[in-house]
Amino acid sequence: MKKKLTVKSQNYPGSTMLALPTIAHFSVLWLAVLLVGCGEGSGEPEHMIIPLPASVEWMAPDTFHFAEETRILFDTADTEAERIGEFLSGLIGNSTETMPPVEARSGDVADGSIYLTREGASSSLGSEGYELTVTGSQVTVRASEPAGLFYGVQTIRHLLPPAVEYTAAYPRPLFLAAVHITDVPRFEWRGTMLDVARHFLPLRDVKRFIDLAALYKLNRLHLHLSDDQGWRIEIPGWPNLTEHGGSTEVGGGLGGYYSTDEYAELVEYAQNRFITVVPEIDMPGHTNAALASYADLNCDGIAPDLYTGTNVGFSTLCVDKDITYDFLDDVIREISARTPGPYFHVGGDEVEELSEEEYITFIERIQSIVGSYGKRMVGWDEVTLGNLESGSVVQLWRPYWPSDESEDVDSAQAALRAEFKTGILRAVEAGA
Repeated sequence: MKKKLTVKSQNYPGSTMLALPTIAHFSVLWLAVLLVGCGEGSGEPEHMIIPLPASVEWMAPDTFHFAEETRILFDTADTEAERIGEFLSGLIGNSTETMPPVEARSGDVADGSIYLTREGASSSLGSEGYELTVTGSQVTVRASEPAGLFYGVQTIRHLLPPAVEYTAAYPRPLFLAAVHITDVPRFEWRGTMLDVARHFLPLRDVKRFIDLAALYKLNRLHLHLSDDQGWRIEIPGWPNLTEHGGSTEVGGGLGGYYSTDEYAELVEYAQNRFITVVPEIDMPGHTNAALASYADLNCDGIAPDLYTGTNVGFSTLCVDKDITYDFLDDVIREISARTPGPYFHVGGDEVEELSEEEYITFIERIQSIVGSYGKRMVGWDEVTLGNLESGSVVQLWRPYWPSDESEDVDSAQAALRAEFKTGILRAVEAGA
């Protein structure tokens, strides 16, 4: 069955900022890269495209107007372009009367059409780049791969009047100023992190978050699924993780969790928007929810109480017990089987209850388990204490790392200057 890519209009838009494709801890570094017109007298239209494309050339005074005759065309047999066209059609209209038909191209591209094509694209666009050309008569998005077509459509969203995101505004005249845009991403990893462990978010809210991430051409969703305050994903054979460990959150509110089917649905939803989910199960620290769920994971065999505060560093799995690794093997296997992306994030941060030797032994053993399920290990910068395998990915959350002294530098700058052995990647370098 052909999958349809749909988008819901944003009926309550708030302020939104672009996430840089890098390395933060509890949340990603946010930066709004705002492109506006050159000001009064420039002859260029006011506009806002986030992130800033590589090249923008305005071709005033032409304007493309959407009309009843407007069609969205794709090349015959290109099912991905068809799917992306249906996404765009659903954005433009909210009913069969207002949604432009999506049709396979037959012959020349007619005036008044929007054409999504992978024919004749420059090799310089790579797998995610696109070329968008708007004239008074046609709109063309050209790319080498489906991701590029999708990102070209996101740029169209930025260029359309804001009312297109608000269903109460239908019907309104829609138009695009004439422009030629060529865009290739600067970073392969353009990520945002969502912490659903400390504060649980239902599926619909995470999907809305994914829609907004896609709008800004982000392509990695780092999903923080466990912490001291909650365990948020069902693991077959370990029911207490969600029944007990997932029952609360910071402040004592009602928690929640994603069933295996819900998690698979979430991953597919992101994948359809060209976003790779990077699941994180924090270990060996930040584990009170798991420790409270299963007493045997504690060195003293006593399960602690559930925790709803915000302190860190006090919890750790018992790294000397075989059951710890049996447990983590099950967790990594089950999540990896439902996550098609190449990554598994093990956290590894803020561990205060283990010696350095114990910590290194644990990380290297976990790295082996992650690799056995065909995934590349991602970890916070503390994991570099271990002997990491080539292809591992390191994320910096401490701006001053690896120095012991605080400096006036953010973690993105620290990442650029950090030196790792050959084959170890910073997150910004880690392609699929």
